[in-house]
Amino acid sequence: MISGRVMAALGIAAMGSLALTLATPAIADAAPATPCSVSARACVDLMTQQAWLMRDGVVEYGPVPVRTGRASAPTDPGTFHVTFKELRHWSRPFHGWMPYSVFFNGGDAFHQGSLAISSHGCVHLSHAAAVTFFDTLRVGDEVQVVR
Repeated sequence: MISGRVMAALGIAAMGSLALTLATPAIADAAPATPCSVSARACVDLMTQQAWLMRDGVVEYGPVPVRTGRASAPTDPGTFHVTFKELRHWSRPFHGWMPYSVFFNGGDAFHQGSLAISSHGCVHLSHAAAVTFFDTLRVGDEVQVVR
């Protein structure tokens, strides 16, 4: 027998010995274990500094640690799409290499970078994660960045 507390946590209402499942639209639209919707191909959580790759709401890779933008140049939350990819991108404004770049919001991109130093709006990934994001994401894929 399931306790009332467990049933409430699962969204089940007890009526005598009959249990009914309650529809919960917010849960149906969310991908399990991520704060992003099922339409996201990549998900970034600014609060936990984690990212995932997903397909149809199912996590395929992650969570992986990330480092996002500093206070003076934050990573914008929102829904974006991959616009282009470049294996070895040179950042003119910041005079540095951005290996495995996957651009999704103007000059913001997933790329290999320091997990100890905040970016200027990009999403820094470890080498292994950057390679996986680069190899997986395609132009047009949806990227969700959430707080």
